[in-house]
Amino acid sequence: MTSEALSNLLQENRRFEPPPGFAEEAEAPKELYDEAAGDRIAFWEEQARRLTWTTEWDSALEWELPFAKWFVGGELNVAVNCVDRHVDAGRGDKVAIHWEGEPGDTRALTYADLRTEVCKAANALTELGVEKGDRVAIYMPMIPETAIAMLACARIGAPHSVVFGGFSSDALRSRIKDADARVVITADGGYRRGAPSALKPAVDEALEECPDVHHVLVVRRTEQDVAWDDDRDVWWHEVVYRQDGNHEAPAHQSEHPLFILYTSGTTAKPKGILHTTGGYLTQVAYTHRVVFDHKPDTDVYWCAADIGWVTGHSYIVYGPLANGATSLMYEGTPDKERWWKMIEHYKVTILYTAPTTIRTFMKWGEEWPKKYDLSSLRLLGTVGEPINPEAWMWYREYIGGGRCPVVDTWWQTETGAIMISPLPGVTATKPGAAMRALPGIAADVVDDQGAPVPDGGGGYLVLTEPWPSMLRGIWGDDERYKETYWSRFEGRYFAGDGAKKDNDGDIWLLGRVDDVMNISGHRISTTEVESALVSHPKVAEAAVVGAADPTTGQAIAAFVILRGNVPEDESAGDAVAKDLRAHVAKEIGPIAKPRQILVVQELPKTRSGKIMRRLLRDVADNRQLGDVTTLTDSSVMELIKEKLPSAPSEE
Repeated sequence: MTSEALSNLLQENRRFEPPPGFAEEAEAPKELYDEAAGDRIAFWEEQARRLTWTTEWDSALEWELPFAKWFVGGELNVAVNCVDRHVDAGRGDKVAIHWEGEPGDTRALTYADLRTEVCKAANALTELGVEKGDRVAIYMPMIPETAIAMLACARIGAPHSVVFGGFSSDALRSRIKDADARVVITADGGYRRGAPSALKPAVDEALEECPDVHHVLVVRRTEQDVAWDDDRDVWWHEVVYRQDGNHEAPAHQSEHPLFILYTSGTTAKPKGILHTTGGYLTQVAYTHRVVFDHKPDTDVYWCAADIGWVTGHSYIVYGPLANGATSLMYEGTPDKERWWKMIEHYKVTILYTAPTTIRTFMKWGEEWPKKYDLSSLRLLGTVGEPINPEAWMWYREYIGGGRCPVVDTWWQTETGAIMISPLPGVTATKPGAAMRALPGIAADVVDDQGAPVPDGGGGYLVLTEPWPSMLRGIWGDDERYKETYWSRFEGRYFAGDGAKKDNDGDIWLLGRVDDVMNISGHRISTTEVESALVSHPKVAEAAVVGAADPTTGQAIAAFVILRGNVPEDESAGDAVAKDLRAHVAKEIGPIAKPRQILVVQELPKTRSGKIMRRLLRDVADNRQLGDVTTLTDSSVMELIKEKLPSAPSEE
């Protein structure tokens, strides 16, 4: 075993064929793979033609590595594709968004309603001086006006920069400045965990150092008192409601910037990922249709992400609306019953959520979803990080009733749309595997030298051909774009994820290569050890990190949350740690046994649910804690820091 590739340790042999009947009706037939392999560019042109273009393109792809342009010369309007064309086709009465607020208030917006609202908002932005090419920052809760604001920006050709409503005023300020936004759209606040959570004060604070912002457009949601600058601040209901409900939508070039979305970099300067119009919309519409097997006449689709993340951009707003979907949108955070109550009430057929949420539901126990009728569900999806096989099985069994295919999707802010996923009517699924690159996408797993690894081997996930929804660069920094994504393996895109191919050649994601642990010369991914821990019947969630060790180079420190049905006295003693160590040795091998196991109530997570392993590494190595400002609850780290030294340790 060399340290050049990742160890492939965890074996998973369960396999589920597409349900009978699903394949015959599937949106994506198995021939799609051959069609795309035969002529990839023609395949993408065929997908693009499902959109409405004002002008057809001259050239499908111009590729000067690492810069791609798709459907060059073509012109279209994203808002027309997401809204107007459905109304023009006689589907104006169809519900586009069923929205539910955390306090229980509801709204249903039809496509006709949505067109009127988007046109009014586009007219309002024009009145406020926003022109084509100007950047608009959006800092909002999960309310329909957030999607309306994005579509209004897209309509007039003003690239939006949505900043997640949980971010601090500092994070907001740096993003407003980097994009040079001139208008900010926000709300007085939103509802989270049963209480109003203010947003406008963070905007006011951020703008103390952003003198070029000339207007703040404020939606009234919580009716909290807010500070007001008469020269700058305007109420949405005062400016938008009085506008004309019609707006002549201009056509925009396929490569016109649609949005900038900031993702954290290793440096303090935020990384503005730039997405453009035609290629992005082509791929999000295609993937939404084939990965979720979307049937616009009968499905009620729910992507339970936040619009502030790329999942919300691509699979709450642009993909579903381009396909004429009826979607559910919810303002609040999950609790033990609310989700299942909404699925039963709205008869949701497709649910797309994150593994961290699924593991939270596992911790609370299957008795909660069992109280509700979830039989309307026909397809489940996961997004955001690799899913442990046991969480995948729990999701399939208790949420999908053992009958729903589960599509585990791999993609990133940078890729814009789903890249690797099962096709539900075609592909057999395996718990925890993303399976194959979608038709039209070229991906591989390579070793340290860039050579493809054989089946059964582990290494680095790379993309080998340009794709329509790919990022067009980092806003204002082409050199950083080349260095970050294209320098590690020549001519190939690599964004830092480890992966393995199983003996069938199917792809399993192994998390960030930054999180790989080097144990006695074996490069072991955190994902595999975490999956082994979560496969124990007492464990709901686990995070592992490598800690310095004088003998083995690194040793594994594990932090676990137990399921709700484990008695308190069992969770406190050494016995549970001993039991879990033996379990990992049996599942993976003695090499992966954690040196220390700490039972915790909560793990340090960002507001999008990602575990901050960096902070756990700081604690395990007894270092000063890094930045904790993006954590949902920073007190979690203090508790862990306090308890780790006394955690049971294997000598």
